[in-house]
Amino acid sequence: MAARRRGRRKRKKTMDSNSRKLLLGIAGGSAGILLLSYIGVGIYYSAHFLPNTEINGHDCSGKTASQVESVFKEEMKEYTLTITDKDGRKEEITSEDISLEYKESKEMKAALKEQSSFLWPASFFSKDSAEVTVDLSYDSEKLEQKLNSLQAVTAEQVPPQSAYPEFNGEKYVVHPETYGTAIDPEALKEKAATAIRELDPELNLMEDKCYAEPKYTSDSAEVVQACKEMDKYCQASITYPMDVPVVVDGNVISTWLSLDEEMNVSLNEEAVRNWLTEFGDKYDTMGAERTFTTPTGKTATVSGGDYGWSIDEDTEYTVIMDALANGEVLTREPAYYAGGTAASHGMPDWGATYAEVDLTEQHMWYVIDGAVALESDVVTGLPTPDRITPTGVYVFKEKALNATLIGDTDPSTGQPSYRTPVDYWMRITWEGVGFHDAKWQPAFGGELYRAVGSHGCVNMPVDKAAALYDLIQEGVPVIIHN
Repeated sequence: MAARRRGRRKRKKTMDSNSRKLLLGIAGGSAGILLLSYIGVGIYYSAHFLPNTEINGHDCSGKTASQVESVFKEEMKEYTLTITDKDGRKEEITSEDISLEYKESKEMKAALKEQSSFLWPASFFSKDSAEVTVDLSYDSEKLEQKLNSLQAVTAEQVPPQSAYPEFNGEKYVVHPETYGTAIDPEALKEKAATAIRELDPELNLMEDKCYAEPKYTSDSAEVVQACKEMDKYCQASITYPMDVPVVVDGNVISTWLSLDEEMNVSLNEEAVRNWLTEFGDKYDTMGAERTFTTPTGKTATVSGGDYGWSIDEDTEYTVIMDALANGEVLTREPAYYAGGTAASHGMPDWGATYAEVDLTEQHMWYVIDGAVALESDVVTGLPTPDRITPTGVYVFKEKALNATLIGDTDPSTGQPSYRTPVDYWMRITWEGVGFHDAKWQPAFGGELYRAVGSHGCVNMPVDKAAALYDLIQEGVPVIIHN
């Protein structure tokens, strides 16, 4: 029978109770030291700012509220506000200039209390920035005096100009605003006071908006809308085919448009009428002075009469206003008053067919297409105010055979001053001046008119009057000159 082998038992090593107590004691002591250290640091930071703490741009780590206040006190002594204008010129206001002083307050201590001092380990891994209102005092009157003495304030104050619609020859575009040099005194005082309160060392008058600002800028909706409205007017176009075409387009219309301070567009109706007046003055010839050459080569000048162009400005005003309202594009002859047309827009405007009377030469011509078709000596009105033949450019108004010419009523008799039958009557004026035959005249031409002159009419031999009667047509111009 086999014998059983007994194995040996291994004994576990065990820590005795004394060792265990020692280790626990060491661990507990370390933890206690750490805890006390943690609490001690926390207590320290209850009176000091945590690491990585920045107040108003200053590193205040580990400083007490009093120490931080001392920093600000020193800073105020050194404080200088540098003011830069739009041209880059710099001027300074020092703490001494305005008697700047630090005033102790509860703000700094309050900021210290607000921090979580027992979370101090976290402050090593994050930055804490705070803005604290620093109480200070300064002499406001001294500050105002310094501000008022700045070059930007004492220099010429050129006001800003708002952006506005500008016609560029094709359409309206926004002309940008300009700032000028005018300072906004209230803005300057406010921005300077803010900079001093915050101990900001720089004040840029342009960037900080201390200059008077234009009411409207390029981006203002009012300016953009005004451009659109003005462009609507300028879509219209009216062409008058004069000797040189006259075009009423955007270049003209833009001068009739105006804006008020609120960028409201209006059409200046008076400007439209003024333009029409100038248009009429340039192209109206009725009664205007004309210089021309007679069939004998003499240079003569004549004015007055009722022949020539006379634009109906009231009618054209209505046409223009309607075209502007509807954006119409038109080509048209201007409307003329009754009888207010002529043969040509060029000068002289009577064309190549006309009758002419030279009062000095006592001679008349009838010209057809530039060639003399008839001429004759004549006798014109007696050279007295009541009987002289009127000078000017007229038009043949009517003609009649076997007419009786009747003079004005003689107050002494109550009867016409004369009744004269003529064979050929060709009226020039509605007041009774015309061409006619004059059998009673002893001769024609020369100086006879000074002795036996008519009552204003142009007296002709019978045969010449008959020939003119056959040639003349109503509407033909008549030039009477000296």
